[in-house]
Amino acid sequence: MSMLNNMKLEIPATSINESFARATVAAFAAQLNPTIDQINDIKTAVSEAVTNCVVHANTKIITIECELDSHGLLVRVIDKGKGIKDVDAAMQPFVTTQADQERSGMGFTVMQSFMDNLNVESALNKGTTVTMQKFLKAV
Repeated sequence: MSMLNNMKLEIPATSINESFARATVAAFAAQLNPTIDQINDIKTAVSEAVTNCVVHANTKIITIECELDSHGLLVRVIDKGKGIKDVDAAMQPFVTTQADQERSGMGFTVMQSFMDNLNVESALNKGTTVTMQKFLKAV
C-alpha cells in the first residue's frame, strides 16, 4: 500500500471554513475517481469533524491531513483544543456537551455511518485527532 498523494490544510476554527474544508477534501479525493455517493459521504463526515472542532474544541486552528493510497482516502482532522474527557461516552448517539445550544450529539455517529473506519484520540488540554478512512478504488 504505497501512498499516491498527500496534503495538509490549516484553517482558522470558524464555522465559515467548514464548507471550504469539505470541498477541499472532496476535490483531493477526486483523484481516485470516487462515485458521487462516496464524495458526498466524505463531505458529510469532514463537515461533522470540522464542526465538532469549531463548536467543542476551543481551538484557533484546525489541521486537516489527507492521504491517498491504493485502498482509498485517509483523513485526519486535528485540533489542539481542550480535548474530550471521555471519548467512548462522546461517541454514543445523542451525547453532547452543548445541549443548551440545540446540538444533537450525532457528530461521531454520522462520521461512523459515512466512513469505513473512524478512530478518535484525545487528551485533555492537548487536543483531539479524528482519523477517518474511506475505501476507494485507485484509478
